[in-house]
Amino acid sequence: MDLYQLLYPLSLKGIGVALLCGFMVGMERQLSGKPAGIRTSALICMGSYVFTVVGVLIPGNADPSRVIAQIVTGIGFIGAGVILAREGLVLGVTSASVIWVLAGIGILIGLDRFSSAILLSAVTVFILAGVNLLERLFMGLQQGIYRKLLSKWVNDDMPGDD
Repeated sequence: MDLYQLLYPLSLKGIGVALLCGFMVGMERQLSGKPAGIRTSALICMGSYVFTVVGVLIPGNADPSRVIAQIVTGIGFIGAGVILAREGLVLGVTSASVIWVLAGIGILIGLDRFSSAILLSAVTVFILAGVNLLERLFMGLQQGIYRKLLSKWVNDDMPGDD
């Protein structure tokens, strides 16, 4: 029995793309010191891929969109666990959003949309890194809660999530 038979209905390409996409996004989070780094991102992407493939292959009159809907619901619980409230500030919303996007990327991979998944991963990294760069370059982007968080982190030396 070869590896392809052992993995069926999954594919090496699908697993590889899921790990690549999760790694791309997770690396940015890890380097930024945020929750949901490389391991979490890769596992969310791969898990969503696996559930989607299995859901699409359910025999009979099963509706794959119901499996996808349950992935979205389940990932919401994981995302909610990342969000923290501390001293009146809500932290972790971006990490929760990234987890949500990673599940979508995994679903795309499960539907054999490899190029779309890789492109969406790159766009996600661009958004995360690009906005951080813009916030550093333009102090006006650090209004409201972001200014309050920035001054707290500088004063207390506490890392947080936007």
